[in-house]
Amino acid sequence: MTTRRTRPAPRPPEGTPPPAELARQARAVLAEAVRIAHWAADAAGPGSAPLAARALERAAAALELPPARVRAGWDRARLAGLIELHGDTVRPGWRLRAWDRDDSAVLRGWVALFDAWSLVHSAPDGIEATAVAEAVEAVPQVLSLLQLSAGPVTVPALLDLLGQRVAELREERCEVPYGPPPQQQPPADATAERSADLNTVLLDWALEGLAAVGALTLAPGQATLTPLGNWAVWVKLEQICVAAQSPAGNIERSAADMLLGCARLTPGPARAEYRAWLAARPVGSAVAELLAVARGEDALLRGLAFEALRVVGAPAEPVVRSVVTETPLRPYALLWLAEYEGADPDDAQDVLSREEATWLWVDTAAAVADHGETGLLVRHLDSAVQGTVPALLDEIRAVGHPRTVQVLVALAAAHPDPALAKAVRRAAFQVHTGSV
Repeated sequence: MTTRRTRPAPRPPEGTPPPAELARQARAVLAEAVRIAHWAADAAGPGSAPLAARALERAAAALELPPARVRAGWDRARLAGLIELHGDTVRPGWRLRAWDRDDSAVLRGWVALFDAWSLVHSAPDGIEATAVAEAVEAVPQVLSLLQLSAGPVTVPALLDLLGQRVAELREERCEVPYGPPPQQQPPADATAERSADLNTVLLDWALEGLAAVGALTLAPGQATLTPLGNWAVWVKLEQICVAAQSPAGNIERSAADMLLGCARLTPGPARAEYRAWLAARPVGSAVAELLAVARGEDALLRGLAFEALRVVGAPAEPVVRSVVTETPLRPYALLWLAEYEGADPDDAQDVLSREEATWLWVDTAAAVADHGETGLLVRHLDSAVQGTVPALLDEIRAVGHPRTVQVLVALAAAHPDPALAKAVRRAAFQVHTGSV
């Protein structure tokens, strides 16, 4: 038997302040967002993602802040989990309620903001989304260099690293350049110059965004990690090393393979794997990859993808909210949003319509049929909202799930009651033939 090599977990950077001091610094970074969160929760203002114009005016007057700062603070409060939106009502998040007494809640809130730095600081106008995504994906290497340097790093050094990492990412994706035939392409020097100019703009944006959330300080021609930024990079590295030493070791796998690797884990270890996998990737690309898996045909992976998105938290909220119009994802997205907004998981099902709950029942049954045990599929009947098998079969036929026939056939084969199995088999035939 071979012994798996493990890398040692990184030690906290020398001179890292104690957690209480880090929490004090995080509270300072988010002080204005906390004020706005308290105002919003007390005022029960409109619960729109961008703060409504009238609410913005009221907040600016009440807090004696310019509207632009109120809007920025509102966005930070939502990303840090300080406020939650329940329909048209704003409620305080659990982190806001624990803000003055729980240092760990404060640090988690700040890390959520740190992970969402590219949402806090809008990307420059006129830059293609692909180039922005590449820069975001390259930022962890920039942060690692800043931490290893344990002091100021010059912008040219950071720019060189960013350019190298972007080039590596393109090579890893085996990108083929598109454009005019070779004889019409601009000279290589001109292309390299344009690429360098673009990387400079993107590096400036990234450094400003990280500074805006308190992870960096900027001086002419150089950048330095703050104690909070230094600690956050160490936390991410520690998560990566822990994952590399874990039995599952899913950190370098694709989202689909990682989720399959976690399918047999209990909730606690599975969440640890999700966190480590997420820590090794820019949050935007990780969320996009998880949703791409959720849109696939494997119902088990769909459910697991949304479990992983629960670990992402606030940075995933706008994207999850945007997919509620997609029928296969709608029940999962509605449940995710309900729990994110503070609903008890046992009560979250109440947000689903009867049709949505039935669709989810079939999708979950498909996951069980593909990956589970037959006994589990039979027990899954007890979770149906209809209460009786005849009512369930009637409503299953109506929702039009693409896996309905396969689910009913598997259920008929697994059920020990011959009469019930016959009824389920008949329903499968009717769905298959389109008969009444």
